[in-house]
Amino acid sequence: MDAPLRDYVSVDLETTGLRPKYDKIIEIGAVKVEDGQIAGTWQSLVNPGRRLEEATVSLTGLTDGMLREAPGIEEALPGFLEFCRGHVLLGHSLAFDYSFLKRAAVNAGYSFEAEGIDTLKLSRRFLADLESRTLGYLCSYFGIPHRAHRALDDALAAHRLYEELCGRFFPEEGRAFLPFPLACRVKKDRPAGQAQKERLRFLAQAHGLELDVDVERLTRSEASRLADRILFRFGKIPAEEKKGGGRNV
Repeated sequence: MDAPLRDYVSVDLETTGLRPKYDKIIEIGAVKVEDGQIAGTWQSLVNPGRRLEEATVSLTGLTDGMLREAPGIEEALPGFLEFCRGHVLLGHSLAFDYSFLKRAAVNAGYSFEAEGIDTLKLSRRFLADLESRTLGYLCSYFGIPHRAHRALDDALAAHRLYEELCGRFFPEEGRAFLPFPLACRVKKDRPAGQAQKERLRFLAQAHGLELDVDVERLTRSEASRLADRILFRFGKIPAEEKKGGGRNV
């Protein structure tokens, strides 16, 4: 590899948590780079179909009100896939973002195979002596402007970090910058059946609960876990239904 890759899409997500199987995407940001220069950006908030936890609101600054009118992932995803089509992906801890995107793509019926470059992996190789290799720390270390935990800002920061790493380390360690195939095995989630959704609504009414998810958008496994959680916390359905004060679950 005689020169670093100059054409790629830098991507970052904000999510409700760290587990692709259980958590949801709430923001996608992407920066298209061609010949080393920013050629375009793409960004979308995403309605996760559930209320955000306080920790997520505090970390990202995103709120339920901001996401209420946002598209669901099935609506947002096609635009993102078109934006990055044919490009190598770049990101900081790229496997994390790709695992969420791959699951969303599979569930929506899309194939999403790509190669990638991970700036976290490069930083661990070349900057092992630093106190930290988080994106925020590295941006501060190199003087890169950065507003953390918003997807487009993090994608821009990862692009600038990559350029910094290329300038410092590519001449001697060019092979470390080669794109690698991104791998993530995902099975398509089945949507919740009508009987499951009706049971959840009945459990909520019987126990006086206000569900913090959009029942219509639950998968079969999500609906099953939620029903089990209600029964574990509140017990079996009482003989006489109680209409309570809207506890969240």
